[in-house]
Amino acid sequence: MSDFAKRCAERLALLRQKRPMIHHITNAVVQNFTANVTLCLGAAPVMAPARAEVEQMVSAAGALLLNIGTLDEEQVDSMICAGKRANALGIPVVLDPVGAGATKLRTDACRAILDAVRLSVLRGNAGEVLSLAGASGRVRGVDSLEAGGIDEDRVRAMARDFRLTVAVTGAVDVVSDGQRLFRVRNGHPLMARVTGTGCAATTAVAAFLAVDPMHPAEATACALAVFGLAGEIAAGRAAGPGTFVPHLLDALAGMDERALAAGLKVDPA
Repeated sequence: MSDFAKRCAERLALLRQKRPMIHHITNAVVQNFTANVTLCLGAAPVMAPARAEVEQMVSAAGALLLNIGTLDEEQVDSMICAGKRANALGIPVVLDPVGAGATKLRTDACRAILDAVRLSVLRGNAGEVLSLAGASGRVRGVDSLEAGGIDEDRVRAMARDFRLTVAVTGAVDVVSDGQRLFRVRNGHPLMARVTGTGCAATTAVAAFLAVDPMHPAEATACALAVFGLAGEIAAGRAAGPGTFVPHLLDALAGMDERALAAGLKVDPA
């Protein structure tokens, strides 16, 4: 068992032992799915977007997840309010910039959050992340149109500039805090044929950060590898997209040290 796989197994065991609450301010499309993913990993989900309660709710959380998939201006206010409270309490904050670059509203909302809230991790596809870096990331709806591999030097530079961990997911996920870099090769094409798997990957990141906020890059790489491996296991059992999701939840709930030792494909660089 590699040292990396061992540390991932230790984080997963700690997650199941502590069962931290993950406060989601997320999009309406994925709430049920990501809540179930949170539970299957071993954490406890709460979906609480109302401005009147976010400060109190986040105070009890192990991590805060912000996802702009179904966006409005009031939600951005709630996200910034919750994020500032999380910052004051030392609670890690993860942003999923769904569709950033597709419209001015989405891009501006993400930039407002980045300006107001100290993030631990930014997790998106290549088009979304590039649009926030000031580069010409191409996005159609919420899907990236970027072709080819991920520019690792650009990911490192963005992480340094924004002072956070950047996770760009694709055929190979790339995670960097500006110094360390991880390539995560776990995953399966069926994951792209089901709504919400990218959002669920961000949920996994938030859950792992809740038990290891001091090592955000490695915790993020672990989370994406565990989620991707669960996707591989589920794809081997499913007949197609319709049966993939229940198998994915089962694979997450049944993930153990033996599976991690045999299946994790992560290259630290």
